[in-house]
Amino acid sequence: MRRGMGPGGMMMGGMPPEKSKDFRRSFGRLLGRLRPERLLVALVMVLAIVSVTFAVLGPRILGNATNLIFEGFIGKQLPAGATQAQIEAGLRAQGNGQAADLLSGMHVTPGVGIDFGALGGILLLLIVVFVISALFSWGQSYIMAGVTQRTVYRLRREVDEKLGKLPLKYFDDHSRGDVLSRVTNDIDNIGQTLQQSLTQLITSVFTVIGVLIMMLLVSPLLAAISLLAVPASIVVTILIAKRSQKQFAVQWASTGALNGHVEEMHTGHNIVTVFGRQKESIAKFETENARLYHASYRAQFISGIIQPAMSFIANLNYVAIAVIGGLRVASGQMSLGDVVAFIQYSRQFTQPIVQAASIINVLQSAVASAERVFELLDEAEEVPETTEPRHLPSVVGHVVFDDVSFRYLPDKPLIEDLSLVAQPGDTVAIVGPTGAGKTTLVNLLMRFYEIDDGRITVDGIDTRELTRDELRRTFGMVLQDAWLFHGTIRENIAYGKEDATEDQVVAAAEAAHVDHFVRTLPEGYDTVIDDDATNLSQGEKQLLTIARAFLADPQILILDEATSSVDTRTEVLIQRAMSKLMEGRTTFVIAHRLSTIRDADTILVMDHGRIIETGTHEALLAQRGFYYDLYNSQFVEPLGEAA
Repeated sequence: MRRGMGPGGMMMGGMPPEKSKDFRRSFGRLLGRLRPERLLVALVMVLAIVSVTFAVLGPRILGNATNLIFEGFIGKQLPAGATQAQIEAGLRAQGNGQAADLLSGMHVTPGVGIDFGALGGILLLLIVVFVISALFSWGQSYIMAGVTQRTVYRLRREVDEKLGKLPLKYFDDHSRGDVLSRVTNDIDNIGQTLQQSLTQLITSVFTVIGVLIMMLLVSPLLAAISLLAVPASIVVTILIAKRSQKQFAVQWASTGALNGHVEEMHTGHNIVTVFGRQKESIAKFETENARLYHASYRAQFISGIIQPAMSFIANLNYVAIAVIGGLRVASGQMSLGDVVAFIQYSRQFTQPIVQAASIINVLQSAVASAERVFELLDEAEEVPETTEPRHLPSVVGHVVFDDVSFRYLPDKPLIEDLSLVAQPGDTVAIVGPTGAGKTTLVNLLMRFYEIDDGRITVDGIDTRELTRDELRRTFGMVLQDAWLFHGTIRENIAYGKEDATEDQVVAAAEAAHVDHFVRTLPEGYDTVIDDDATNLSQGEKQLLTIARAFLADPQILILDEATSSVDTRTEVLIQRAMSKLMEGRTTFVIAHRLSTIRDADTILVMDHGRIIETGTHEALLAQRGFYYDLYNSQFVEPLGEAA
């Protein structure tokens, strides 16, 4: 629908925001979306605790296996018959105190090698522990998949419902590509992030806690050394995340702008080609694409630094543990198995921190998307419906504008104190130059916009006392831009009436003069119209929309010059169809070709939002005023030029 003097110039995708408005608040709001699934989330946490518990027991059990192998190897080298204490004393007497200290940290039986039976039992226990951990981890992932998909399903449904409640002004101010990007790309990004990250985040938190407990049990000194890596990791993550979050916000906003441009160029491909604007279109695409490339590159590069930085800190921690642990084994203060277990714990401790850093990297993008979706959800909705609506049992078609005032922008008046009366069955033509407010008048009548002052009544009832659905069901509209959807011709005509029968569809098609050409098509009424209806001519599409209006059988019609872009023969057919459609109905005609409204009961001449002249065609010509000049500009001047 064209918007008259609406702020249509503001529809192109805006400049990307410089940064996220409030990361913490948006992230908390995103997590709040999981509230309906809180019981399952709690179950996931229980499963995570069990899984992590068994997982962190693994290294300790493996450490025992390492001790069994090492002590068996050493014991085999020692002379049988002597005790461990005697051998230690002999080593000290020989001045080999370091070897004695190493032996003191073990439990060996001189002359006895590895106990493979005990070793097999330990390894079997280790396998059971890891299997149980894996099963609980699988259950955790399985439940979380359902949680995240249901959460995204509810979010997508809420956004869809929100789109139905937004005023027309929102769609005037935002490009279709940007709106579609919020509804599809941004929500998909949120869904993928929740699916991939929540389970990892929960597991990482419990793993850090569990591993820290085990590290403290094995060696408080080495645990303290490992903990030194945590503040360094947090500081690095925060510093990098702040920079990457800004770039992710720019990335997704740029995605919306690029989608808007692509959608507009695809829709208007023929016009772009006719006017030879392909180079300009490609140039703008290159600009938007380059902006998205640079934003995405910066976002991914900056956020990608997090994991290498975490790995560097983890490697430094590993070196410190290996050196100090080795010295403590040599001094007999720790067993080799404990050091092996602690090294694994240190990896398990830093790994979830690195994972958490990677998750934060992904969350930067998801929260930027969530903010864009929440911005849409927070947009002001249409004025709420009245709590006690009135009803129109049988529509007569008496329409009155009583001192109506309206402006798109507070400081720019458009319609001031406009009054008009349309009697039942009358045809009211609205004419005037571009931007006079013709389409705005119709938008106010349909409550696409709310009036600022005055009132509009249908059969004596203020339109604000009716629900929007009931009000709009009383109208039938045939617009200049014919809209058809992907489906059969039958489905497109039947769109005007639920449960329409085949006979009703055919009768409407015959009344609109489309039955003949439909039956010439190979599939007849089952012919599928493609997405852009390119397999039909402009006139055929227009006649189908008229057939749709016939089937709806409204009492009040709104016709937005439906013949402006068709050939003369098709124009005659459309005029005949519209004349038949208008019989006995109150009709508002937005006229551009003044020749089409000569027989109107009333012609309203608008300029700058005001009705400056009113009357019949002959009366207005006799006044020799604005309408007279407008009429002559269409007919007299072209004749003079031809002469």
